[in-house]
Amino acid sequence: MSSSTRTKEFYFKEGCYIEEWHNSAEDPDMSIARVRVEPNAETRLHSISDTSERYIILAGQAEVTVNQKRRLVKEGDVVVIPAGVPQKIFNSLGEDLVFLAVCQPRFQENNYQDLEDA
Repeated sequence: MSSSTRTKEFYFKEGCYIEEWHNSAEDPDMSIARVRVEPNAETRLHSISDTSERYIILAGQAEVTVNQKRRLVKEGDVVVIPAGVPQKIFNSLGEDLVFLAVCQPRFQENNYQDLEDA
């Protein structure tokens, strides 16, 4: 059985735009969101407790920092982010960065921890 929990794109306090493709209590093992980071924008340093993530880069290029290690990512790359690890992404190009964020278990906002003011 499949269900659609797709939302319209909305701005998230992390500093990016989110379109939830699948995030449901009926399927707690995983969520999928399309994420868009505007040109010259950087997300806030944050972690997600009890949830691991995979970023699948669909368009653009950016510098991703995971656990204080930086690397350049581009279309087709996959970034693995363990649960609870500090992370951020910087889009230094003049076009949108677009990627899928696959979370396991599903993303829940109460697990999001902003580390900018910590």
